[in-house]
Amino acid sequence: MKGIINVKFIARPAASSAVERESPHSFVIELMITVGVIAILAAIAIPSYRQYIIRGNRSAGESVMMDIANREQQYLLANRSYADKATLTANGYTLPSDTGQNYTWAVAAGVDALSSAPIFTITFTPINGQSSDVTLTLDNQGTKTPIASWSH
Repeated sequence: MKGIINVKFIARPAASSAVERESPHSFVIELMITVGVIAILAAIAIPSYRQYIIRGNRSAGESVMMDIANREQQYLLANRSYADKATLTANGYTLPSDTGQNYTWAVAAGVDALSSAPIFTITFTPINGQSSDVTLTLDNQGTKTPIASWSH
C-alpha cells in the first residue's frame, strides 16, 4: 500500500440552528398568525355574505311585487279600477311572511289626473336586516325604480 488514508470524524454541534431548536414562544406566535389570517378572511367574507342575503331578499320582494301587479291587472279587468292595499287585504291577500319580515308594503291606487286612466304604485320599504337596502317601487306602466336594483 502506498498511502495511509487519514479519516477525521467531525462531531455534530448540539442543536444550534433555529430549525432544530424551537422557541418556547413559537406556538403562541403561530397561533396569533393563524388568528390574524382568520380575522382578515372574516372581515372580507361577512360583508359579502350580508350583501348576498340582501340581494336574495330583494329578489324575493321583487317577485312578490310582480305577483301583486298581476293581481292588480286581474282586479282591473273585473272592476275597471285598481285596488289599493286595503282592498287587496279585504279580498284575502296577505304578504308572504318571509317578505313581510324584510319589507313594509303599500299600494296606492287612483286615477291619473290628465288621462283619467286608472293607476297604481306598489312600494316596498326595507325594514329590519334589510334596512340598508333601497325602497322598491313598481307602477301600472311596469316602471321599476330604482332600475339598477331590480333583478335582470
